[in-house]
Amino acid sequence: MSEIEQAVKEIEAYVAADGWDGPVRVFSLVDAEAAMAVNSTLAAELPADATGLLSIEQEGLPSSDSIDELLGRLAWPDAVDGAAISLERVTLPPEAEAEIPDDAEEARRFVAADPRREDIRMVVGVLRNGESWCTIRLRSHDSQAEAISGADLVPQMVEALLATFAE
Repeated sequence: MSEIEQAVKEIEAYVAADGWDGPVRVFSLVDAEAAMAVNSTLAAELPADATGLLSIEQEGLPSSDSIDELLGRLAWPDAVDGAAISLERVTLPPEAEAEIPDDAEEARRFVAADPRREDIRMVVGVLRNGESWCTIRLRSHDSQAEAISGADLVPQMVEALLATFAE
């Protein structure tokens, strides 16, 4: 298992422990050995043989009206090797798309009331080198064993997260 895959799966399990209907959460990903070498407090908290990527939840995120706006405000120092985001969304089957009203408020009510809706949680992680991993969990199949994983399951979110590393 790659380091990014391991990190995303660990983040998904961490976020899932808090249940559903949670906020957007953002994590920096740093090499554990490098982080411990420069941070003695961290070195005291982690096992001496810690390796791989360490995920650090970012607190105090700026308020934003959209994920695009939030990600557009993020920038990472050179010590950060990657980033991950966890967010929940509601999906409908493709055949429902034609039924969704054009008005945003009516569309929100329509989706909230539609019995075909499916709540999902996505965790998307990227490394500076472009490597990515995504995990999707359905509320109707709420177990880590039933989560769907792959390198590019949510390509637009992968691209948006990678853009936070653009100089």
